[in-house]
Amino acid sequence: MKNIEIIDIPKIEDYRGNIAVVEKDCIPFEMKRVYYLFDIPSNSKRGGHAHKKQIELLIPLAGSFDVVLKNGIERKVITLNKPDKGLLIKENVWRELEDFSSGAVCLVVASDVFCEEDYIRDFDEYLKYIELNYKK
Repeated sequence: MKNIEIIDIPKIEDYRGNIAVVEKDCIPFEMKRVYYLFDIPSNSKRGGHAHKKQIELLIPLAGSFDVVLKNGIERKVITLNKPDKGLLIKENVWRELEDFSSGAVCLVVASDVFCEEDYIRDFDEYLKYIELNYKK
């Protein structure tokens, strides 16, 4: 599937515990917003949208969760469970987060500040948007 990629987060290993570093050289965009999801009931779903322009890097700081990705043709499920591996989701990819383990924490590093106009929150609207703008 295009517009997604697993990113290795640089880590410094130490017998006292590891440190992972997210800096400008690690991600292919300028960080403008950082937020995280936590205390998520295991049966809850998050996401359920696509971005027209924003790029996001999802990092599982603790626990695990699945990211269901759709582009109008393909569907892919990626399990995130290592804090030194992040999922880069570029523009125009539908994402849903589900199957959260107990204590899961998802850090999101975004290329832009919150802008409601950048979101597509209805899957049928997403399919129409993709058809109109990208399948020529």
